[in-house]
Amino acid sequence: MQTPDYKLSVKVPAKQKQADIVKTHPVLANKSALIRKSKTIYWLCLILFSTCQLGASLPQNQIALSQPLTVRWRYESDRTSNFTPATDGTTVYLPLSEGILIALNASDGQLRWKADIGGNFSASPVADDRSVYTAGQYGAPVNEQRRANGTLRALSKTTGVTVWMRTLQAPLSGSLLVGENALFAGSADGKVYAFDKRTGLTLWSNEYAEGFSSQPAAGGHFLYIGSEQGSLFALDQATGKAEWHYQTRGPIQGPIAIVNGTVCFGSGDGYVYALRASNSKLIWRRRTGAAVQSIVSVENGLLAASLDNFVYLLSANRGSLIWRRLLPGRISARPITAADGALFTPLSTDSAIVLGLRDGKPVNTLSIGEENSSSAAPIAVSDLVFVTTPHGLLAFARPPEKP
Repeated sequence: MQTPDYKLSVKVPAKQKQADIVKTHPVLANKSALIRKSKTIYWLCLILFSTCQLGASLPQNQIALSQPLTVRWRYESDRTSNFTPATDGTTVYLPLSEGILIALNASDGQLRWKADIGGNFSASPVADDRSVYTAGQYGAPVNEQRRANGTLRALSKTTGVTVWMRTLQAPLSGSLLVGENALFAGSADGKVYAFDKRTGLTLWSNEYAEGFSSQPAAGGHFLYIGSEQGSLFALDQATGKAEWHYQTRGPIQGPIAIVNGTVCFGSGDGYVYALRASNSKLIWRRRTGAAVQSIVSVENGLLAASLDNFVYLLSANRGSLIWRRLLPGRISARPITAADGALFTPLSTDSAIVLGLRDGKPVNTLSIGEENSSSAAPIAVSDLVFVTTPHGLLAFARPPEKP
């Protein structure tokens, strides 16, 4: 027998509210309770799902550059260099002059160890889950790399003791790039290397009639590296085979950004270039007012820092200008970026400046307490920002919450 539909058969008095009918009728009351429970479970699941999705999409403890930041700790030294510190997420490895590398706890600045690499640094160090890798030079003045010999070392992250060392005919320069199995770098005498990072043995090397002092980048199976004579090379990471090269009219020294199959970089000729990664076809180029020192990809485009003291935000697909902003000093180092801004360290100023990514307007400043003359780039670790100054390393963080 078919169950009667009580919602239709119950006669509702004119002045009686529907809620009262539900409460007094047993079948309707049971149905109502089930509906309320179902709705509750649905909303709880929806909230839980949304929370999980939000947690998965947002980095934990990411720094907010537009919020107030104050000095949490400082490491004082009058021997800082122009080389950018390395980090593995818990430790900062600060290169000092005369080949001294120090390891500092990122959270509190406590000194863990100090190591002497012999000679002077010739490139910025890098770190991975196994070691810290440093490049040095000896046998000639610091500013005469072509006459010097080079070294490459792997140091223990826990003790600073040398794990292995290689000597080279010329020093590596610019920055080292650490991959899954290999270290990549270019040298002042025109060679590009891939080293086994476990042993230091050479996996392959190429020689060109132009020196290298740039920051290489990896994308897919390619290694991209720029030369002092303005060539950008795409090399097979496994073999070193040159897949293509593109010629500009100025040295390529800054970082390279790879965005959706496009290789973007700046040149000393004042242009920002975007090439197709697979075959070097020029997609677009955009002129700035001077040599381009830095390129970095952000959510709404490409940030380019030029020696005309301007920062440019360009669209990634066409290179059209979205905004530009004049800073009070030359920008020689790559900025750090977050969702709410980009932090720059202009030379000859006493502050680091945060520009909002939407319109380029200043949204924050970080006082470094002295005129900046270091071209070392700032770095970020979790919720901390590190800035190298002429007299030490500053760690900035949000002020502690008041009780």
